[in-house]
Amino acid sequence: MRDAVIVEAVRTPIGKGKANGALHGINAVDLLAHSLTAVVERTGIDAALIDDVIGGAVSQVGEQSQNVTRTALLAAGYPESVPGTTVDRQCGSSQQAVHFAAQGVIAGAYDIVVAAGVESMSRVPMGSSSIGRESLGVGFEERYPDGLVPQGISAELIAAKWGLSRTQLDEFSASSHRKAELATESGYFTKELATLPQLSVDEAIRPGTTVETLAGLRTAFESDYYAERFPQIDWSITAGNSSPLSDGSSAVMITTSEIAAKLGLTPKARLHSFAVAGDDPLYMLTAVIPATQKVLARAGLTVSDIDLFEVNEAFAPVVLSWAADTGVDLSKVNVHGGAIALGHPLGGSGTRIMTTLVNAMEQRGARYGLQTMCEAGGLANATILERLG
Repeated sequence: MRDAVIVEAVRTPIGKGKANGALHGINAVDLLAHSLTAVVERTGIDAALIDDVIGGAVSQVGEQSQNVTRTALLAAGYPESVPGTTVDRQCGSSQQAVHFAAQGVIAGAYDIVVAAGVESMSRVPMGSSSIGRESLGVGFEERYPDGLVPQGISAELIAAKWGLSRTQLDEFSASSHRKAELATESGYFTKELATLPQLSVDEAIRPGTTVETLAGLRTAFESDYYAERFPQIDWSITAGNSSPLSDGSSAVMITTSEIAAKLGLTPKARLHSFAVAGDDPLYMLTAVIPATQKVLARAGLTVSDIDLFEVNEAFAPVVLSWAADTGVDLSKVNVHGGAIALGHPLGGSGTRIMTTLVNAMEQRGARYGLQTMCEAGGLANATILERLG
C-alpha cells in the first residue's frame, strides 16, 4: 500500500490582519504564491512534476475568489500544466487540503501534491463572503428555529459549560505568548519561515504579556440580547484570549516514500491517520473533541501515545475544554505557542500549524503528533503525523 509523506513544509510569518499590518500591502494571490514558490525551491524539484495544488481559503471573494489557488500557482511561476483547486472547510480549509492531497497520493491518483492555504484578513475582511445572504433556507431554519450564534458567543457558551473562569482563559493566553516569544528567540521557527521583505517574524506576538494585563481588557461579545437568551454566560471572552485577525500563507509538499527516494528528498513525517467530525453547531467549536477521539481510534493509538499536540487556539476555551475531555497534559499542547499569540489567517492556518508541528516533532524527537482544528458550523479536522528518520 502506498503511503503519503511530507517532504517540505513552509509558511510566511503571520502579519496583523489590519490596514497597518506588515503584510497588508501584499495581494492575497502574491501572498499564497510566496509559499508556493518557497516549497518548490526548497525541494529543488521541477514544478512540472506536481500533479495538483489544493489550497484552502475561507473568504473566497475579491482577491481570494475564482480559485485563488490556481491564480497563485501561476503567479508563482509553476508551469501552466499544473492544476489547482480551492477548498473551504472554514478555519480547517488547508488542513482539509492536506487530507485530500494525502488521500489522493495513497489512492494512487497523485504522485506529488502541494497542499496550501492563504487568508489576507486585512484585505478580504472576515465574513465578506456571506454579504447578501439573507436566509439559510427553509429546512435549516426549521431545524434550528432559534438560530445559531457568532463564534464568540459559542466560545462563551463553551466557557460556561466547562466551568472555565476568565482567569483560566487569560492564564492560557499569556502562556501562548510566552511560548511563542521563546520559540522566536530560540530560532525554533527559523527553518519553517519563508520570510518577506515586509516581515521576518510573526507580528502579533506580544512579549511580556501577563495575566494581569489581559485581565484589564473588556469583554468582546457581551450583549443584552445574548445575556437574556443564555443566562449561564459569565462574559469572559476578550481580544486577549481570542486569536487576532491575521494575514499569512503556508504550503506543504506531499508524495510517497518511494517517489521521495527517487527524487533524493528526505521525508519529514508520514501522514498516519485522518478524521473529520461534526458536533453541535450552536457550540460550534467543540468538534475537536470527537475528531480527536475518532482519529485516535482509526490510528489504533491513545492520547498517551502522542508526543505533541497542536490544537488551534481560535479561542482559549476551545483548547481548555478539549484538554478537559481528552485528559491531555497541556505541557504537550502548542509547545511553540498557538494562534492566540501567532495569529490565525483562517484558510492558511491548517498548513501553518502542520508546518510548525512537523518542525517541533523534529526538534523534540517526537514520534507522533496530532493536529486538530475547530471550524465554523460545528466541524473539526484531525490528523496524526508520524516522524520519519
